[in-house]
Amino acid sequence: MAMKLYSWNVNGIRAVINKGTFQQFIADHQPDILCLQETKAKQGQAEIDLPEYHEYWNSAEKAGYSGTAIFTKIKPLSVINGFTDDIATKFGLADDGYGDPNKEGRVISAEFDDFWVVTVYTPNAKGDLSRLELRHKKWDPAFLAHIKELEKSKPVIFCGDLNVAHNEIDLANPKPNIGKHGFTDEERAGFDNFEVAGFFDTFRSAYPDKKDAYSWWTHWANARARNVGWRIDYWLASKALKPRVKNPQIHADVMGSDHCPVSIEIH
Repeated sequence: MAMKLYSWNVNGIRAVINKGTFQQFIADHQPDILCLQETKAKQGQAEIDLPEYHEYWNSAEKAGYSGTAIFTKIKPLSVINGFTDDIATKFGLADDGYGDPNKEGRVISAEFDDFWVVTVYTPNAKGDLSRLELRHKKWDPAFLAHIKELEKSKPVIFCGDLNVAHNEIDLANPKPNIGKHGFTDEERAGFDNFEVAGFFDTFRSAYPDKKDAYSWWTHWANARARNVGWRIDYWLASKALKPRVKNPQIHADVMGSDHCPVSIEIH
């Protein structure tokens, strides 16, 4: 029996509900576990009627900003919002002028019988790279420390909008974007560090050479229709789960956000 796990940056859950695309997605795909990023809402602010799902929200203190959620048919054993104080303190995560990343609702970790599922909305480095230092020196190491800590108890599967295209194959126009936000050496190194630590990119593991596979498209220049995109939404997993992870997919036909859902199955 396979469990279907989906991740989707909805870019505002109220917007995708108002468009009807969220309800259609749930009906068509029936995820067992659905991880959302950029909900831009607090629980109760969105007209959601999903009685078969348990809902867990980690919303930003700032209204209409950031935020994550997990909707799951299987009730978790435990749920952790954000990082522990120890990790936040160790890596010096604090207000960097944009806000305190600990208070932006960026991480939820849900414990199930034989693995953890973690959803993350990684801070964007910004067009002028003004948040790159926070991202590279603090956030990425803190997130890695967090998942490694969870992994001490059971394997980890993590997903979300990591705001980086890992390799040149992961974006339509790599050359002109080298050094720009989402494709800096620093951000790509952060991803490298996940792999060094024993987590594998489920999609790239199955399809090492697959081109034109993107999960985000700018609103400009008809980019989505032309498939001029970036793959910045991922499922990564502990190596121990490699035999059980099947059928990684990018659902580019699901509309409603500038990102599309990405999924895996756990057997």
